Amino acid sequence: MKVIKWLDEHFEETFMVVFLILISFVSLLQIICRTFFKALPWPEEFSRYCWIWSVFISLPYTMRKGNMLRVNVLMDLFPIKARNTINILVDLINTVIMGLFLFGSFTVIKNAITSGRTSPAMALPMHFVYICLLVGFGLGIFRGFQQMYLHIKNFNKKEMTTLEQAMADAAEEAALAKGDLEGGRN
Repeated sequence: MKVIKWLDEHFEETFMVVFLILISFVSLLQIICRTFFKALPWPEEFSRYCWIWSVFISLPYTMRKGNMLRVNVLMDLFPIKARNTINILVDLINTVIMGLFLFGSFTVIKNAITSGRTSPAMALPMHFVYICLLVGFGLGIFRGFQQMYLHIKNFNKKEMTTLEQAMADAAEEAALAKGDLEGGRN
């Protein structure tokens, strides 16, 4: 159960961190090679593809964390039941959109396979790069249903308003900073 809970909370985040580390190391390698040896032909392309993958993995991550672009201050003006109903509708719309994009991504990947295109520097089949569409939109559908379930399950529970959340985050940051200051004095 701990593994499933960890995957639920950190799956996409882990991939994004790994991609960021890979981009950093490969870019550093390219800088060293350019400075002291000969530039490598593949690092920019590799970094670009890692960046693309991290963008598509971030879609379900933002859905899971509730960080999708929305106007929360306006939502705070509605009563709890209306706010929760809107949240469920937004989850449904996000899930449907992810489903449409997933359906379209099959066509993109099929076209990449039939064309036989490869990337210029790494000679990587382009359909491998485009698989990020399936992963990102597929996880987006899963996270959309998950958020819908959580919003339905907690329908009558009051969520914090934007101001309350900001104040709680500030208090948490202040407590952490105070702990750091007190830890430095000892």
